[in-house]
Formats: sequence, C-alpha cells, structure tokens
Amino acid sequence: MRIARLICSLMLAVGLLTIPVESRAQAAVGISVRIGPPVLPVYVQPICPEPGYIWVPGYWAYGPDGYFWVPGTWVFPPEVGLLWTPGYWAFEDGFYAWSPGYWGPEVGFYGGINYGFGYSGAGFFGGYWRGGTYYYNRAVTNVDVTVVHNTYNTTVINNNSTIKRVSFNGGPGGTIASPTSKEMAAARQRHISMTSAQTQHQQAASTNRTLLASINHGRPDVAASPRPSQFDGRSAATSGRDVRPNRPPENLKETSRPVANGGRSNSERPPSQPSNNAARVNPVLEQKHQQQLDRLRQQQDQERRRVEQKHQQEQQKLQQRATDDRKQQETQRKQQQQLQQLEQKHAQQQQKLQQKQQQERQRQEKPEKSPPPSKPPRGDKPPSQQ
Repeated sequence: MRIARLICSLMLAVGLLTIPVESRAQAAVGISVRIGPPVLPVYVQPICPEPGYIWVPGYWAYGPDGYFWVPGTWVFPPEVGLLWTPGYWAFEDGFYAWSPGYWGPEVGFYGGINYGFGYSGAGFFGGYWRGGTYYYNRAVTNVDVTVVHNTYNTTVINNNSTIKRVSFNGGPGGTIASPTSKEMAAARQRHISMTSAQTQHQQAASTNRTLLASINHGRPDVAASPRPSQFDGRSAATSGRDVRPNRPPENLKETSRPVANGGRSNSERPPSQPSNNAARVNPVLEQKHQQQLDRLRQQQDQERRRVEQKHQQEQQKLQQRATDDRKQQETQRKQQQQLQQLEQKHAQQQQKLQQKQQQERQRQEKPEKSPPPSKPPRGDKPPSQQ
C-alpha cells in the first residue's frame, strides 16, 4: 500500500512539472469572489496624448482590501495591428470570476459590458488599423485633430452617452450576453497579455486608497488618466463631477493646492507681481463644504443600498417562482434603468451643491468695500462754496 501511494505521488508530481508555464500563469491570473463589483462610474475620457495610443477602459479589480478602480488610460499596444479586449467579471456557480483582458488582432468577447468610448458591449468602434497606422473615431474618442491627423467620424448607436453601467455578466442584475461565433474565433487567435505599463498602472491603482470601493463608494475621485499611472494633474478625469481644472476642492487634503488664478500655482506667478488678487482659502468654509458633501454622499449611499436591496428581493422572488427568461430579462432591464436614473439624480444633486458652494466662495472672495466718508457733525456747517 505504501509503495502504491509513493508511486501515485511521484506520478502526480511529474504531471505538475510537465504543465506548461504559460497555462499555469494564466490559471493564476483568474480570481473569484462572492460579492459582485460596483457599477461603472461615469467619467470624461482624457484627450489622446499622441498618435498610436489606444484607449483601455477603466475597470474594477479585486485586491486584499476589496474592489478598487483601475482608471481608464491611453496606452501603446505591444505590437502594431493589435487591439485591446477588456477584461470582465462573470457570475458563475455563485461566484464572480474575473476574465483578464488581452491584446489581439481582433476584439473578442468582454461580457457584453458597455465600457463606453467605442466598447459598446460587443465589438469595438473606437478605431481601426490600416497600413500600420491607427485611425481614431472622433464620434466616441477624445482626440485633438491638430495633434492626431488619422481620424474619421462614424456615429455609434448605444455609445458612451447611453452607457449601461452594470459591470458584470450574468447573475442578478448582470448583463445577458454570450460570445458570438466571431468572438469565439477571436478568442482562439494569438493573444498578448497586459503590457508592463498596464501592469504597473494596475499596481499603482491598488496602492491608492482613494480608489478603493469601500472608500469612494463606487465613485473614484480619479476615474481616468491620460497616461498609465498618472492619477493626479489637470488631465486626470473625475467621475460624475465637475472636471474643469479650477473646480473647487472636494477633499480637505486638496485645500493646500491653489484653486484660483486660472489653475496656476503661486510658483508660476512672476515674483515681481503682487498677489493681492489671489483667492483666499477659508479653512472653516472648506470644512463646512466637505461636511455638506459627506452628508449628501451618505444619504445617496443609503438610497442606493435601499434600491439594490429591493432589486435583490425582486430577483429572488423571480428565481423562486421559476419565471421564464424573458420576464427576468425585462426585470433586469428595468432595474438597470432605475439605477441609471438614480445615478443621474445623484450627480445632479452633487453638481447643484457644488455650484452653491462655489457661489459662497465667490461671495467670500469679493474685496471688502471701503467705508463711506464720515459725515460732519450736525452742529458744523459745510464750508461755503465760492
């Protein structure tokens, strides 16, 4: 018996050693969790830095502290002629499993997730390769035609302006999509995994606590960046907020950064010029504004949780009644519309509050009026005019 066990152990060890290194690495990439990822945040795409960059949409990754947002960014492909197929989460056997993205000659299946900016859920409409040159679709990508000359304009139905923000496939509330024969063929083609710049970009996002879903409640301060690992600066895009470079600070840590003078810092001003017209930051006022934003976000989070709990209850009832797929799909579409309307409502509430706070700042920054000239005593007569 002992000899038989020893032989089985040796055979198992030899079998493990004969597994190709590539397949073992691919198996290690996948991850599965019991809790689904948050919805995709709404953000503005940064302008393309220069020709040759391809847009990689943002996504929710998972780490030791839970889900964290990896901002969308512009990256160079590993080879000319390759396109990016985004990764996606899929609900399988009670778990949410992650399928990593890859580079390939064609865009494959990415779960029917509408990442926007040309990734409408099926296929890719943001650009194409021709003769070793990448052409950008101005209808769904943000490019400066004075810098990038290889452009075209093709309207895409169901683009990022009507994005469905659900971030996973299958399961309660997930997208309902299956790979087509073309997408299955694309999956069998030669693939290249994330570039080193993309890997560093994700690692940098994992160390930024403001990108944790538990901290930002699904609305990261930086949702996109012009280049990998650039999570600060004027070009980084926020989610569902005013993306102007001179927007008021929303975090007390930002109060030390200048927000006036057209976004310029004091160090950019010539030393010979006085700074009497510089905006004065009132710490008490900024703390008050931050507390107002925190209260609003807490109320919105509570409202969102109530809606999500209601949706889960509806899904459980449908599963218990064993209703047909058509009715389940209609219910899921209705729930997605409700979540979209709720997020639009929350974005409008935040924008309205920020506008009100900005008006309050502007009133505070107005220069004090000089006191009126003192009137002569009543007993004194004004001097006679000659």
